[in-house]
Amino acid sequence: MEGHHIRLTSSEIGSLWSNYVADSMFKCVFKYYLAHVEDKEIKLVLEHALDLSQQHIDVITKIFKEEEHAIPEGFTDQDVDINAPRLFSDEFFLFYTFQMTKGALVTYGAALPHTFRNDIREHFMSCISSAMELFNEASNLLLEKGLLVRSPHIPYLKEVDMVEKQSFLAGWMGEQRPLTAMEITNLFSNVQTNFMGGLLVTGFGQVARSEDVRRHMRRGKELAKKQGDVLNEYLKENDLSASTSWAAEVLTNNEPPFSDKLMTYQVAMMSAAGIGNYGTSLSASPRRDIAMQYMNFLTEVGLYAEDGANILIKHKWLERPPHAADRDSLMK
Repeated sequence: MEGHHIRLTSSEIGSLWSNYVADSMFKCVFKYYLAHVEDKEIKLVLEHALDLSQQHIDVITKIFKEEEHAIPEGFTDQDVDINAPRLFSDEFFLFYTFQMTKGALVTYGAALPHTFRNDIREHFMSCISSAMELFNEASNLLLEKGLLVRSPHIPYLKEVDMVEKQSFLAGWMGEQRPLTAMEITNLFSNVQTNFMGGLLVTGFGQVARSEDVRRHMRRGKELAKKQGDVLNEYLKENDLSASTSWAAEVLTNNEPPFSDKLMTYQVAMMSAAGIGNYGTSLSASPRRDIAMQYMNFLTEVGLYAEDGANILIKHKWLERPPHAADRDSLMK
């Protein structure tokens, strides 16, 4: 009996397509990093990251060819100049890899439940496994080098304590309760993410060719600093630290290693991740003042992301993702 061919679903196509485009971008980024990294231990982590991106591209290319589905254009060697002068320090390369791998784990984890064909499930399970391995390598190296800022410590609970007053949910007026462990976790994580994003757009703003892209990066830097400072203030009010004093830095080079298209897409991808992070943080923040702050931030980042998308559209850099058939158009 002949085997029945199982077509890809919309969720499978969408996840594979997005995976391909993102990894084609990361391939360019890590090739540039590897051309400039000096630390041998960091170089090994970057080589691993580049290898994973190429593996994912190869797997998805094979699947799309077998399905006779168009392969995305994504990003190519035209979007990177590995001979451009160094823009970031070795420590930044490592912290970038750490942060991007954290985002990849969330993305792959979200894609997996919506896969149905066995080969697609195996692909995303492999992506999760390999991303966990890379995350572990980057985390351990950051720890060894004294560069990984850990979340704040809080006292251990000695006994179970039940919430008895609705003031647990308050925040604007009166006495504010101490932050919960999960509120601290999300505040700390978002401070670190904003700090990382601020460094990235600072570097991109120095080297972007188009004035609208430069302006977008400057706005991103201001937004990241403002939101990071606001979130950090909640921690300071509870005598907690969210220090970002590690050695990563942006150098003074203004020769572009990446195309404006790649840099704008990278920031758009980070904006989307930021929206997801704030949404998760909102759901885990019972204090009304913190929840409202996340809602305000969601609006701000959403508008910023829309501006980035408009730049991509204006310059014809935005590749149309797989989509449903336009039946109304077909019937005319």
